[in-house]
Amino acid sequence: MNTNILTENIRTIPNWPKDGIMFRDVTTLFKNPECLKTIVDELYEIYKDKGITKVVGIESRGFIIPSALAVRLGAGVVLCRKPGKLPYDTIRQEYTKEYGTDVIEIHKDSDDLLATGGTMKAACELVERFNVKKVYVNFIIELVNEGLDGRELLKDYDVKSLLRL
Repeated sequence: MNTNILTENIRTIPNWPKDGIMFRDVTTLFKNPECLKTIVDELYEIYKDKGITKVVGIESRGFIIPSALAVRLGAGVVLCRKPGKLPYDTIRQEYTKEYGTDVIEIHKDSDDLLATGGTMKAACELVERFNVKKVYVNFIIELVNEGLDGRELLKDYDVKSLLRL
């Protein structure tokens, strides 16, 4: 995999959303066609033989890659959103992230960037309520050596990251 093109196209924004945070902005990867293709191609190779029927995306940057991957896999897309954004009956999960607490929701009929891992853990717990066979977890970027240890929180899942920064 050509990780250099991905690494070279990530924008880092210091002190956002608060002092001391080095925010890794993946939107710069999405606007570059070669980066976008690289990400989707790599994920497809990882998951093409797993029998995946749904790809879950977490609000809102997390809707882009799951949608493209779902098309390649012949799967559907399920959205995890902030409270009040989904129009039908939902279930919710509260979680702690690196700078506060939050809630995500998923439709009750949904069928079957790694930092602290709180958002993803909450999404996995929501998805598991539907008695799925297997939950696969993927990140474009996994932050390491910053004391965040999100991988440890997700140790019960099959976790893959395209980049470790």
